[in-house]
Amino acid sequence: MEAWLSRLSIKNNFWHKVFSLVWLPYAFRSGIRMHGFRKGRAAEAFAAILPFRRFNRNFYDAMAGAALLGNSEVAAGMYLFSVCGGDYTIVCKEMKYRFLRPCLGPAIYRVVKSQDVEEKVAEGGEFNVALEMEIFQQKIVKTRDETLVGRCDITFHCTPKSMVRERSDRRKARKARLSATRDPSTNSEGDAS
Repeated sequence: MEAWLSRLSIKNNFWHKVFSLVWLPYAFRSGIRMHGFRKGRAAEAFAAILPFRRFNRNFYDAMAGAALLGNSEVAAGMYLFSVCGGDYTIVCKEMKYRFLRPCLGPAIYRVVKSQDVEEKVAEGGEFNVALEMEIFQQKIVKTRDETLVGRCDITFHCTPKSMVRERSDRRKARKARLSATRDPSTNSEGDAS
C-alpha cells in the first residue's frame, strides 16, 4: 500500500499536492511543484518551481531565505524520489546552501549535477547520493535571463523499504525475546512463600 501511494504521489502535481497536505504541510503551503520531469529523462529536464506568494516572502518583499533553503530539500527530494520510485526511503543527511542575491520573483530549482542514481538503484541496497542544485529567479522581463540566486549541495541516504521492514521485524523479535527473559512469571525469586 505504501509503495503504491508513493508511486501515485509522483505521478502528477494533483496527487503531490494532496499528499503534501497530509505529510508535508509546509510544502503544501509554499506551493512548490514539479515541472518537466519524466522517468528516463535527464536530470536537466527536472525543475521545481516555488511561487512568489505571500507565504514565501519576507517583510521587504523578497523571497524569504527560509523558504528558499527549506524548499531546496523538498525540491531535491522530489527529484530523487521520482528517480528512485516508491520502493526507497529517502532521508536528507547534509545540506549546504549559499545565498548569492535576493530573489524577487518565483524561484526555479534545477539539478545541475547528480551521481548516477539509476545505477545505484539497479545495484540495490543502501546508498548515499550527492546532488548539486542551482536556484534561479524566474524571468520577470522577457529580455533578461534568469538570475542565479543560490546554490545548494545536498546529500541524501536512500534505503530500500524492504530493508527497513526487515530491520523493524528483527528489532521487534529481539524486543520480544528480551521481554520474555525478563518476565516475572519465569523468575524464581518471587516464589519464596
